[in-house]
Amino acid sequence: MLRQKSTCKITKRSLYDYHPSDIIRQRAWVEINTEALIHNVKKIKGLLSPKTSLMAVVKADAYGHGAIKVAKIALQAGANSLATATLTEGIELREAGITAPILILGAINTPKEVTAVTHWHLQPTLCNPQQALIFSDTLSRLGESLPVHLKLDTGMSRLGTPWHQAKEFVRLVSRLPYLKVASLYSHLATADNPDTTVMHEQHQRFEQIIAQLKTYLFKLPPLHLANSAATLIHPNLHYDLVRVGLALYGLYPAPHLRWITTLKPVLQVKAKITQVKMIPSGTGVSYGYQFVSSRPMNIAVVGIGYADGVPRNLSNKLEVLIRGQRVRQIGAITMDQLMLDVSSITDIRVGEVVTLIGKDKTEEITADDWAHSLGTISWEIICGFKYRLPRILIDSEVNCSQVLAH
Repeated sequence: MLRQKSTCKITKRSLYDYHPSDIIRQRAWVEINTEALIHNVKKIKGLLSPKTSLMAVVKADAYGHGAIKVAKIALQAGANSLATATLTEGIELREAGITAPILILGAINTPKEVTAVTHWHLQPTLCNPQQALIFSDTLSRLGESLPVHLKLDTGMSRLGTPWHQAKEFVRLVSRLPYLKVASLYSHLATADNPDTTVMHEQHQRFEQIIAQLKTYLFKLPPLHLANSAATLIHPNLHYDLVRVGLALYGLYPAPHLRWITTLKPVLQVKAKITQVKMIPSGTGVSYGYQFVSSRPMNIAVVGIGYADGVPRNLSNKLEVLIRGQRVRQIGAITMDQLMLDVSSITDIRVGEVVTLIGKDKTEEITADDWAHSLGTISWEIICGFKYRLPRILIDSEVNCSQVLAH
């Protein structure tokens, strides 16, 4: 029976249409703390001048948090617009009834895609003259005008027209019918690095472009350059809007940025114990016997694995939390399950909740902890949690796992 507590209330349906009463039958899930998300939006807004707006980056299913709900909450909390990576991500938000401006950060190159962008009132990124001509030709046949954002490469060496060709690119697009320049932007390659040499070089190139454009444009379009890192530490890079992804979700792009403001992690990953058993000394655990017990051991099987987004390379490195205690994972992490040494916990039971990422009492395990163990970044960790983990919205910082476990 699901026990309700006034201090720990589940207020909405999950992001993938699960009701909280169903969670007792689920083996694993992701909790999304709406209060933390709202807190982060407000903290970021507090760093901005009144003339600078906030674009919430909700690509990759809002970095694994659930794009539709995150987008709606972020807009309600003060974000002014949204950004996705792909056309289909933008369409998903429109189909959910979201009407705010949506910038597509990725390249769109075919007339069919241009038609879809126009139909769904999305705002594309133009990266080069060839792409601009495809848009202009398609829009002329449709008889539709479209706001477009021009991407310049100031040093990322990814999408965008090279910065020294910016003047000609902007001039071309400005003269093409049916295209309205909605913004001019670039992306920083090293904003999270304590060494700011490259970032300052990119900034100087962006400023040179602006100076050139001022010589013949009556009014400059809106400008944006800052990602999460630059938003946190460099007000001179804020321009007319900032594009914030990782910080929105309560994670810092680099350790030296933590002193700027207090962000709260939005995501927690939890699962249930599905079996408890004793094994004798010398017993191999899981595929390949990467772990062999050196003593009699009480182990717990947990219903989550690498198909859910727990990297197999964390095998025998991972720690989890049970009742506020750190517990070691043992053996190879499998597709749907993993095993724990729970010998130190008395009276362990099937159905108890295990926190893989998140806080339990005074202990906390973060996406950064996983990233450090794997030699990667927190972005990759949080984007890895798969759709088969239901996302559950909670509106309290109180740990709700014990309510859901009974």
